[in-house]
Amino acid sequence: MMDIIISYLVRVHHVPHISKIIQEFSQQLETYLYERYMTPLSYLDVHRMRKERKLIQSIKYRLKTSKQILRVTDKSGIFHIGDAKDYEKKAEGYREKTKAYIELETNPLWMVFDKVVQLLNNLCSKNHILAWQLNKMMPKREEVELAYLTPLRPIVSSMHTPTTGISKFLDEILRPLFDKHVRATTIIDGVDLIRRLETYVSNGYFKCTTYLCTFDITDLYTMLPQEESLDILTEFLLQHGYHKVKGVPIDAIRKLARIVITENVFIYEKKFYRQIIGGAMGSAFTLTLANIFMWKWEKVFADRQIASNEIYGRYVSFVV
Repeated sequence: MMDIIISYLVRVHHVPHISKIIQEFSQQLETYLYERYMTPLSYLDVHRMRKERKLIQSIKYRLKTSKQILRVTDKSGIFHIGDAKDYEKKAEGYREKTKAYIELETNPLWMVFDKVVQLLNNLCSKNHILAWQLNKMMPKREEVELAYLTPLRPIVSSMHTPTTGISKFLDEILRPLFDKHVRATTIIDGVDLIRRLETYVSNGYFKCTTYLCTFDITDLYTMLPQEESLDILTEFLLQHGYHKVKGVPIDAIRKLARIVITENVFIYEKKFYRQIIGGAMGSAFTLTLANIFMWKWEKVFADRQIASNEIYGRYVSFVV
């Protein structure tokens, strides 16, 4: 937990690794976890636990008999209950709307697994990736499984797919570059936005004719054009002077990126699918690739706003 928190504080808020605040928070977190999970439970806690267990069993039984589905929403963390037929209609409607998925006749898991292993071994034999990078990305046969679609929001959960290791590795080496070079037009959070608005006002740019506008991009991750996104990724790296990232050549990065977005296969209701447009919303690298894609298309508009002393910023919601 502290590794993730410290990495975020250092990368985004530039807090030093040896900061006293980090040390104090780490000690408090350790104490809290010990008190909550290591000390013996009281009689009241045990009694409450047994009551809640019976309640959960009762809920499971009622869901099963009434054909209802209970799921946790991916962002707000609240529970959503719905009819199983409604879930299926939602998933079918999304597939029809985006045309991003095609149904497969057979289970594609081991075919994708073999492709990933072959690509990684090939890149390693050519010294395009190092042995430790190979081990980090190489899937384990006994652990891999197909991704699955969650229809409440169309997210493909891909925690143990053959390409998960590659996706995480690409995200780790490319996301910091995006953070660094697109910081001027990236809004991190509400505090960051308020500070920019305060500077805008103090510089005398705010007028009675000023408009504040917001807009959203629908289905960005799902509808990314795959080859064009790879072209823009290459352009982004070259424009900022990178021919290698962490020792990995651009051509190898492109090959790794391609297999992540083109070999996105999953199961839903005992049927197999392949995504032919965009990338999986549940994949770490998809978010980074989508944001680099937007760097290309927002650049002209952003430069025009900045040249006229206006504010342009895009809120980037990364999963930590």
